[in-house]
Amino acid sequence: MRMSGGVEGFGRGAMENAKEEFMARFGDDYGYSNAPKNIDEIRATEFKRLQGLAYLDHAGAALYSESQIEAVAKDLTSNVLGNPHSQSDCSMATSDMITAARQQVLDYFNASPKDYTCIFTSGATAALKLVGEGFPWNRESCYMYTMENHNSVLGIREYALEKGATALAVDIEEVEHPNVRSRIHDSHYKFLKHSPQRRAEAKSSCSDLNGPTYNLFAFPSECNFSGIKFHLDLVNIIKDDPRKIFGGLLHGQGCWMVLIDAAKGCATEPPDLARYPADFVVFSFYKIFGYPTGLGALVVRTEAAKFLRKTYFSGGTVSASIADIDFIKRRDSIEQLLEDGTVSFLSIASIRHGFRIINTLTPCAIDRHTKCLATYVRNALIDLRHENGQRVCRLYGRDMTKVSPHNVGPTIAFNLKRADGSWFGYREVEKLASLSGIQLRTGCFCNPGSCAKYLGLSYSDLLSNIEAGHVCWDDYDILHGKPTGAVRISFGYMSTFEDAEKFLRFVVSYFVMKPKLLENRYLLKTKEFPLVEIGGSRSPKNVHLKSITIYPIKSCAGFSMSRWPLSSTGLLYDREWLLKGSNGEILSQKKVPEMCHIETFIDLEQRKLYVESPCCNEKLQISLNKNVEYGFNEEMDIYGQRYAVQDYASIVNMWFSKAIGRPCTLVRCSSSNYRHCLRNGGSGGMCRDLKCQLNFVNEAQLLLVSEDSISDLDSRVKRNIQDATAGFHEPALIDAMRFRPNLVISGAEPYAEDNWASVNIGKSHFVSLGGCNRCQMVNLYTQNGVIQRSKEPLATLASYRRAKGKILFGILLRYEISRIETVGGGNHEAETRADAEAEAERWLEVEQEVVFHPLDGKHEA
Repeated sequence: MRMSGGVEGFGRGAMENAKEEFMARFGDDYGYSNAPKNIDEIRATEFKRLQGLAYLDHAGAALYSESQIEAVAKDLTSNVLGNPHSQSDCSMATSDMITAARQQVLDYFNASPKDYTCIFTSGATAALKLVGEGFPWNRESCYMYTMENHNSVLGIREYALEKGATALAVDIEEVEHPNVRSRIHDSHYKFLKHSPQRRAEAKSSCSDLNGPTYNLFAFPSECNFSGIKFHLDLVNIIKDDPRKIFGGLLHGQGCWMVLIDAAKGCATEPPDLARYPADFVVFSFYKIFGYPTGLGALVVRTEAAKFLRKTYFSGGTVSASIADIDFIKRRDSIEQLLEDGTVSFLSIASIRHGFRIINTLTPCAIDRHTKCLATYVRNALIDLRHENGQRVCRLYGRDMTKVSPHNVGPTIAFNLKRADGSWFGYREVEKLASLSGIQLRTGCFCNPGSCAKYLGLSYSDLLSNIEAGHVCWDDYDILHGKPTGAVRISFGYMSTFEDAEKFLRFVVSYFVMKPKLLENRYLLKTKEFPLVEIGGSRSPKNVHLKSITIYPIKSCAGFSMSRWPLSSTGLLYDREWLLKGSNGEILSQKKVPEMCHIETFIDLEQRKLYVESPCCNEKLQISLNKNVEYGFNEEMDIYGQRYAVQDYASIVNMWFSKAIGRPCTLVRCSSSNYRHCLRNGGSGGMCRDLKCQLNFVNEAQLLLVSEDSISDLDSRVKRNIQDATAGFHEPALIDAMRFRPNLVISGAEPYAEDNWASVNIGKSHFVSLGGCNRCQMVNLYTQNGVIQRSKEPLATLASYRRAKGKILFGILLRYEISRIETVGGGNHEAETRADAEAEAERWLEVEQEVVFHPLDGKHEA
């Protein structure tokens, strides 16, 4: 199944009509009619940098406005603020500013300063850590938390278990009652517990059992995975009579305290602490108004703060200390006692400018505005169908067809399905969204409980995925036929209808197979391309090898030759070297674009690798022979394969570090075992070739592209640019070198190579391993010596070259050695290896005839 990236008949008029329908339904909630600027004016004047971009990751980070940053800059350049731990005028000014900031925070949560205190921290995570490490745990304590909690909340469990307390995860379901809107009665909740957790080796003292027992219940005001909101009635229920509702669930006696993780929810609906007097509330400021980052707060009930046990002391937390004896006198002020060292006072000084914007718009209006956008998109996604009637979208949360919009925040988590019921991988969605000017987030969002719950991943599923190599932020989006994470979009106070509509068009355009009419607007049909566009069926004539390119150092520039020897690893010396960073990571142009400026050349007669860079005065010469330039031997794990590698002396590494502007080390492949794939039958992993010896390549020994396919692609890109809206920059000519091929052929029909099972070039035989999955690296190009980034050609390729999560261009080849067995291991001296391979293998030469064997088994030239 192939789908079009274009949108037919959906122009400016259709957008205007869609907005009219939207406003007729949501006009009372959308925008800020009572604010100095409406939403369109806010977007046009305060977020000019978002032109052409739909930013839909407000759950990850809100965006700061231009006037906010201008006000911060003016404030800092007009005032002198000193360290508050002093009595100077500028220090006293800082102290007054911090006091005012604390009150502003309390006002935001409707918390009386008689009952609550604001403790500034480095973020919500630091605030949670402060609670966890200071809470008075003992063996009778219980730490209870909902499954829908961020990892930072789960982390408190470590403190509880280490002190011998019980940890208990619970699911909370709201039981809907007809014609009853109030949910303050505890019968509206159903609690389901998971297995209690304890540690036999936990540390605790007998004295812990002499005092009262304290327990902690933690829940988010809004789940950062699904957007589901937990009603704050839970605070009063837990504090009033927890055993009445938990019954046998409780493993702790004594006093129960409540913690609200408001990091996600406070951006649109901050907890009202006058109505719901939680003991602890944590949040980060960048989640509300974008700037500053690295600053959050713990809003703590004054009575609860007295029970937090502080072990460490630092500057500002003590009134006096003596260096050579065990003596400290801690401060009485809760803020001074719990804030270690000097607070980030310049960041604190800037929060009033963020609050000014939020208070001008009002949280209630922001809540209505973002909810109506989310409701609009959520309903549209639910309605989407493929032509065969199958649903396109699976939304996560409570029953999304019945849930009230008042119970859900402006966050939508989902996965997409093909018409045959198989899943689109979330990394594919993320890649295509980025090419379409849409910024969203994928994965589990540091919320493992919600992820497992909503995706239906059992304990054994999770362990199996981990054993398969799956970790956070990797590309393992589908394992064993199930998604390992989801796609998430979220709206903020500056989000617009146009953002929502752009996202819906994107989903329909790329993921819906001939969708039916959607609210009289989506009249889209997915194009079905002629066979020639996905691999021509006509017999090509005079197909020949146009060029041969070798890339000695992975991700650095290559060099072309008219003839070159083949080896057991493909082209001799191709990607036999790589650069690794100071932390052992493999460096590539995706991480370090400057690597494209490093020129390479190998002189076979002189047996030397020559390297030069515009950043280095001297050209580097590296012998191909094993000699004193090598440092030591080690093993590296690269793309799931163990390599024996040889390191180089410091003078070589210093040259490359200067060339790319960061510390790095050059290593050479001395041997590799046969490729071991962690994802048997997986999709898109870097382990395509399981049957041959490989150097530092991603998937296969060689990459072949066709000049004729390049020409077709280039013409498509030019047409798309001519049809695009303003703001699209003309990219450089799309030539073959954009794709870093080893072999370029000419004379075939465009995309004919898709249907080749094997290829003969001269007397050498190659087996096709299928299409090469392309990434954003092909969008890098150099213009006047400057590295440029474009959306092309990947955006155009995505519109007609997608298959099962991949964007394909060119084919991967494996060189078949026919006369003698592969030279094994590469453990010989370089001279011995070169002699053996020269004896065993042939040379490739440009202009050699290319003879291919189609997938149907027929022989064609």
